[in-house]
Amino acid sequence: MPAPGPYTPAVTLLCVSIMADDAEAALRLATLARDRGADMIEFRLDHLLPDDPTDEQFGDITRLISACPLPCIATCRPLHEGGDFEGPDAVRLDLFRRLATAEHPPRWIDLELSTLERDAELARQLLGIFTPEAAAGDSELTSSLVVSTHDFKSRPADLYQRLERMRRFEPAKTNKIAWMARSVRDNLDLFELLSERDRPTIALAMGEAGILSRVLAPKFGGFLTFASLEPTAVTAPGQPTLDELLNLYNIRAITRATCVYGVVGWPVEQSKSPLLHNCAFNQPHPSDHTARAHDGVYLPLPVAPGWESFKATLGALVDHPTLDFRGASVTIPHKEHLLRLAQERECEGWITDPLAARIGAANTLARRDDGSWLITNTDAPAITVCLRRTMGDGLQGRRIAIIGAGGVARAAACAVSDAGATAVIYNRTQQRAEMLAAELKGAGKIVAAPWNKLHQSCAEAYINCTPIGMRGGPAPDKTPLDLDTLEDCQPQTVIFDTVYNPTETPLLQAARARNLPTIDGVDMFIHQAAAQSELWTQRPAPVELFERLMRDVV
Repeated sequence: MPAPGPYTPAVTLLCVSIMADDAEAALRLATLARDRGADMIEFRLDHLLPDDPTDEQFGDITRLISACPLPCIATCRPLHEGGDFEGPDAVRLDLFRRLATAEHPPRWIDLELSTLERDAELARQLLGIFTPEAAAGDSELTSSLVVSTHDFKSRPADLYQRLERMRRFEPAKTNKIAWMARSVRDNLDLFELLSERDRPTIALAMGEAGILSRVLAPKFGGFLTFASLEPTAVTAPGQPTLDELLNLYNIRAITRATCVYGVVGWPVEQSKSPLLHNCAFNQPHPSDHTARAHDGVYLPLPVAPGWESFKATLGALVDHPTLDFRGASVTIPHKEHLLRLAQERECEGWITDPLAARIGAANTLARRDDGSWLITNTDAPAITVCLRRTMGDGLQGRRIAIIGAGGVARAAACAVSDAGATAVIYNRTQQRAEMLAAELKGAGKIVAAPWNKLHQSCAEAYINCTPIGMRGGPAPDKTPLDLDTLEDCQPQTVIFDTVYNPTETPLLQAARARNLPTIDGVDMFIHQAAAQSELWTQRPAPVELFERLMRDVV
């Protein structure tokens, strides 16, 4: 007999998982989930089921399931599968039998592969629940079996053997597999499993690196994806909220054809880039207001520090045959790695923009219509836009102090010199400032100056390119310019801080207290993101929308 063909779902369902500590509270949360747009509920009964329940306690759970306003999954997860239930399997068997034979049973009951394999007699009794004969009344109201397996450490070494064993349990209508993602590449293995499914399949990666599997479930045909109602109510590591799935990632619009983008860095959990780029994608199409401006979704892609992890991960994303990966923002610590990867893959159609090559770092990857990949740096143009908006278009011959000698300072020096201004680099380590000035050449002049001369620079603008003043940074309460230097500044001297969190850094607070014109890091962030958006969508970026969004959240 030939193997069954692949199962194709009509739609991926959004399932809100609720850890039920109290039946009435759980029902209220289920109603709230329905009102917010969920398709189904998973009741985690680990806490609601005691080790030795009474008939009344069993009845409370049965009534909860019966009153649920959406189709639901009943799950009572034992400790050995990452749950909290510590009682005997016989109690769970009793619960599931009562639920399955109730007048209004749950649509699905989740049982672990390990439970079914541990005791043959127990398995026989559990599986016997899932037959039309076992149901009360209408056989259409029988519960369906979900067979699940979990690994909270990493991808199971016996992954394909587990799947084969799961398929042997005849009553199982749905399979679920979940493991802790150790890298973004784990998601690609799950997409492969979905492509080979023979029945409804839930395939999800846990942890921060597993977000692709959760958001892209509709693209690859996953039966459902789980969400929490609130960030504090997750039932598995890395679980997004329902609001994030619906409103940040616009999961209802994701199809097989949706293009994938992301921010690559470490860490990226707090990045605001997904907010901006997904909003840009979801604007109305200029010629068809029933369609989106761009069929894409933008996700955080945490990639651990180091060249090898970056090369392996980005290479896997770019080369995946059905992911439709089309671009990325690349941030700390991988901007230099992106340039190196482009050089390695030059023969495969990777093109490095001359500006990025001169800066020595890139922050943007974009696939072009001809299949080639463009690597560029949008930090430098963003700095130029910010300066011209505040100082006017005529930057030629002006003197601008750059504080720091890292990646942002390299972009700032190139931006300033290309605009015809003189870039004066100040760094606490004089040698680094001199090396940077020697490496970079532009239409203007780039020089290094001693750190102790910063207060005598007579600059018309100061650009902070260090993390001083950054929330969570090494010196969040300090400023790179001392107050005496600010006091001596001319009234039109511009103070530009590339730090955007917080928006009002100690440096900008001090400058504004002295009525000096300022540029904050949010401005730069918005304009570099706008340049990326235009590369990917081939449409003008909604800069005013970006501005409103960032000012609201930062």
